[in-house]
Amino acid sequence: MPLKIYNTLTRKKQVFTPIKKSHVSIYSCGPTVYWYQHIGNLRSYIFSDVLKRILLFNGYNVRHVINITDVGHLTSDADEGEDKIEAAAKKEHKTAHQISEHYFSVFKNDLGKLNIILPDVWPKASEHIEEQIGLIEELEEKGYTYKTADGIYFNTSKFKKYGKMARLNIKGLQAGKRVSMGDKKNLTDFALWKFSDPPGVRQQEWDSPWGIGFPGWHIECSAMSMKYLGDKFDIHTGGEDHISVHHTNEIAQSEAVTGKPFVNYWMHGAFLTFKGEKISKSKGGLYTLSELENMGFNALDYRYFCLTTSYRKQLDFSIEKLKSAKNTYERLKNICQELKDDGSENKKYLEDFGKAVNDDINTVKAVQIIWKLLRDQKANGKLETVRKMDEVFALNLLIKEHIKIPKNIQSLIDEREQARKNKNWRLADELRDKISSYGYTLSDTTEGPVVKKT
Repeated sequence: MPLKIYNTLTRKKQVFTPIKKSHVSIYSCGPTVYWYQHIGNLRSYIFSDVLKRILLFNGYNVRHVINITDVGHLTSDADEGEDKIEAAAKKEHKTAHQISEHYFSVFKNDLGKLNIILPDVWPKASEHIEEQIGLIEELEEKGYTYKTADGIYFNTSKFKKYGKMARLNIKGLQAGKRVSMGDKKNLTDFALWKFSDPPGVRQQEWDSPWGIGFPGWHIECSAMSMKYLGDKFDIHTGGEDHISVHHTNEIAQSEAVTGKPFVNYWMHGAFLTFKGEKISKSKGGLYTLSELENMGFNALDYRYFCLTTSYRKQLDFSIEKLKSAKNTYERLKNICQELKDDGSENKKYLEDFGKAVNDDINTVKAVQIIWKLLRDQKANGKLETVRKMDEVFALNLLIKEHIKIPKNIQSLIDEREQARKNKNWRLADELRDKISSYGYTLSDTTEGPVVKKT
């Protein structure tokens, strides 16, 4: 089955055809590294990782870029407020560089825990100022920019197809007058370069043809994606909140420069919600991966949880739902680790699996297929088939965890095994509960007890 993906630009599933045969170029909007990334942020990177793994599963070579925003992202998407990195530096009494490096390091560590394949390139906005200035100069030469008291702006009225992906009602927006116009000519105009006010106060500012300042948030993605993937590439991913502003502005400035389509396929992951609303500090459900780990969860418990819902559907989160996913995932892993190798793959189940994941990343159906395989008593080649499926799932289904068991816990395990041999089931249950009280779980398998730290 050919790979089909949902293109936000056309609002329909399309057969994927790469620009260059057998090679796929992907750009994913990366984090603004001023604070810890919460699990809602991380869902977006699980989605793009599964997409990447499906492309690899289909035999493509993939070049993947994830940017790091370490300058220019203001507290308001309307080009107002304080730079998030500068604000964090003041709050924590550190340099902007220290802030961005620390939270970037934590982010990379979280991706590792989630088995997310790291990108080929990690471009940072602060290290690509020259490219961003160059792109703004091109826009200026083509007549798309104008100067205000606080910066250089993109004139969206000059780009006739502005808002085409978000399907914005520009006239309706103008009539609403809900956003401050300031010196902007049009409500949807956005900053390409912001002037320092006053110069010399910010930690991160650069000289430019227009004055000392720093780049706007949107221009960085166009400049860096074009540098590493070319002025037209295959897939751009991000969260659904990027559609109406950030990605809309990327398209406008990029296509204004090149005069041709910027990206062939735009893919967006839906929000993680809590009680039906986007997770936030005020609404609740806002956890980091480390906080979940401190509550007894594994990062892959959360990855499995995300795989149980389509990336395009909002996923409602609760600790109770994560616990249920954790229990199911542990059962799945325990069953997989008891499989015996018969030296073959099951072509029927692999074909069904391929059809599922190639149908716009249908991980829900793919998970159902692996469970069906494991429950099929007549199916052969289970071990190698699971191994192949886990290239996409990345759940470590066949990797046995080796933990150091304290002597007192091992003594209880040995005592319980003896009780089981003596068919003293009551004592065996009591010892299991005692072991559990120390933070360890036991699973009885044909090869003996499997011990895990909870």
